[in-house]
Amino acid sequence: MRAERLIAVMMLLKRHGRMTAAAIAEELGVSERTVLRDIDALSLSGVPVYAERGRHGGFALLSGYRTDLTGLTVDEATSLLAGTGRFDSPAFASAMRKVAAALPEAHRDRAVGAAQRVLVRPEGFVRSPQRQDALGQLQQAVFEGRRIRLTYQRPDAEPRRRVLDPVGLIVAGDTWYLVANSEGRERMYRVSRMSDVEVLDEPAQREAEVDLEEIWQRHRREFRASFESVDVIVECARADIDRLGRIATLTEVEAVGDRDAVRVGLRFADGSRAATLIWAACFDVSCDIVAPESIRDAVLERANAMAGRSSS
Repeated sequence: MRAERLIAVMMLLKRHGRMTAAAIAEELGVSERTVLRDIDALSLSGVPVYAERGRHGGFALLSGYRTDLTGLTVDEATSLLAGTGRFDSPAFASAMRKVAAALPEAHRDRAVGAAQRVLVRPEGFVRSPQRQDALGQLQQAVFEGRRIRLTYQRPDAEPRRRVLDPVGLIVAGDTWYLVANSEGRERMYRVSRMSDVEVLDEPAQREAEVDLEEIWQRHRREFRASFESVDVIVECARADIDRLGRIATLTEVEAVGDRDAVRVGLRFADGSRAATLIWAACFDVSCDIVAPESIRDAVLERANAMAGRSSS
């Protein structure tokens, strides 16, 4: 373990140029005292590591120092070659640190920059195998930062030609997604729905840095939220309870004062379905939407749109 840690310290210094003991300790999960002992051991063994004092100081290797030692363990090499590594696994992270350090300095920044444009996730929205005919050209466009033109086929819609600014690629489960800017908006596209991809000789309009993990988690939350059930509270006549029970699941029925009115709880699969079904039911049932406000506004918007069409 000590030899493995000493190699890791060397690789970190080769990659970053200069690091504080605190930064090295955080990266390796050890104490600063342990790092200082490892620095002494490296120096005594002939590795030209030196300390720089001051506000921006730290430890660094002598400029021009080279070593062919990568220090890859069997677990680390297997994690890389088999493609089974997780970014949050110690073996994969350690292997990537050593590979980055072993790269020629002229190519290191380019390789690290390209690596941040691909994210591998173990889960996904779906798990079935998908066609990936366009993947090669998409990878080229993502790594080179070039705009693309393609045909995209959404379910139950006509194919459309689009021009996109690729940001990065995410593979989740068995499915690849392209993160791209379209008319200034960030979107996710399923690669299996793409065809006729052209890599254009135009630079992609995108930020210099990207956090694909944050993008993935945000889109995943939005996707799941679109399928979350919605509870709607309405007031109606008692005689209309059965009719409302045909469009949603009744969750509660409560009398309202001394009138022949009741407050009814209705559960829908999602907000869009709730607004559509309540709007349709309003032609047969007289009811007031108590909550939530978003559903009340959606139904009112439909009513106003119909009134506008009728008056034109």
